[in-house]
Amino acid sequence: MEHNVLIGDMLQEDWEQVRAIYLEGIATGQATFQKEAPSWEEWDRGHVSECRIVARYSGKVVGWAALTAVSSRCVYAGVAEVSVYVSQRMIGKGVGSNLLDNLIRRSEEQGFWTLQSSIFPKNAASIKIHIKNGFRELGRRERIGKMDGVWRDTVLLERRSDKVGVN
Repeated sequence: MEHNVLIGDMLQEDWEQVRAIYLEGIATGQATFQKEAPSWEEWDRGHVSECRIVARYSGKVVGWAALTAVSSRCVYAGVAEVSVYVSQRMIGKGVGSNLLDNLIRRSEEQGFWTLQSSIFPKNAASIKIHIKNGFRELGRRERIGKMDGVWRDTVLLERRSDKVGVN
């Protein structure tokens, strides 16, 4: 099925499908600390415009990936946080890994030298696709945030480009 999935630019008109997939991720309790999806305007402001993509299968958005700058300080201009979300009906079909691979290539074209991801330890599938795509585990951030009144840990992963920022 992976070969029938097309990766392309995320367009504003994709937002409702992207938002629905984001809400699916939120509902799992294993994808994000967020409890609700933002408006398009808020989401648009927070994500790097050149590094937001979708996976389409039979004309429908079945996954998305995007980067968020970690800081507005110029010394961190090449460092971004990764988000990858896949529709629950497409889990285990290679969509997430395909999205991440494409996002990495785009990020390097845009001058990003470091990508990071903070993942709940129970989200083994997400950790696995990050490792498969060149991320390494830096460690566990213990009790980094509360969710429904319960402290949660995250696993911090990082990928350093071998093309950008090496000189």
